[in-house]
Amino acid sequence: MRDVLDPQVEADVLVSPPDIAAHLTVENASWQTPRGKAILSPITFDLAAGRVLGVVGPNGAGKSTLLRLLYRFHRPSTGCVAVDGISIWKRDARDVARSVAAVLQEQPTDFALTVREIVALGRTPHRKGFGGTSGAHDVEVIEQALDRLDLLEFVDRHLGTLSGGERQRVMVARALAQEPRLLILDEPTNHLDIRNQLEVLALIRDLPLTIVTSLHDLNMAAEVCDDVLLLRGGRSLGFGPPKAVFTEAMISDAFSIRARQERLSPSDAKHLTFHL
Repeated sequence: MRDVLDPQVEADVLVSPPDIAAHLTVENASWQTPRGKAILSPITFDLAAGRVLGVVGPNGAGKSTLLRLLYRFHRPSTGCVAVDGISIWKRDARDVARSVAAVLQEQPTDFALTVREIVALGRTPHRKGFGGTSGAHDVEVIEQALDRLDLLEFVDRHLGTLSGGERQRVMVARALAQEPRLLILDEPTNHLDIRNQLEVLALIRDLPLTIVTSLHDLNMAAEVCDDVLLLRGGRSLGFGPPKAVFTEAMISDAFSIRARQERLSPSDAKHLTFHL
């Protein structure tokens, strides 16, 4: 990437240009509790820059634990998580936060903050010291994030006055304000109605970032993700394109059900159905 961007080009860039999406490498990464209980067995995969990875599996499979390793909440018990070949534990937390952002299921409880104030928190890793003030670039990035998530009409509203889908959009906007190269989303469609789910999925496909997201809906994952990682009991059952991993046998094994690959009419699109 160029060291210096033309000022006009920089002003036109939407939060994160495509050429800085991160390359994620996970090598033999595992995690166990402080008391030694194994939650995640060693997992290895390589995600090319700009691809969308869906992490899927039944409840208790280790999806959220894996994501916590990726956004540096948990240190791996074994192995390594690296962004562009550098372990995220060989960089300080503030530096990692400039390139890795996470949108979690848990939302802020401080409903006294306005939408603009919450999105502005995404600029914290880029400010000098703890009392840094917003510069022109900070303001530009915040406005871009608000506009991208269609939140400009809510900027002065308090979080507590918003619907669940609107709050989720605020959290994604805050993450985008970090100008990340890798975006981690933990069940981003959870508790959203169908329209909001579709909006979030369209956003995931449209963002010029490397994205890792956990999803419950396998058909949704097959549609939106370039690659999927199928987990069961903290172990990887498969990694690769959905058409290679989402076989009837693998899905049946992972979820202890009978999965069938069918085709919808009239679109003829593949669709998984499930039976006990």
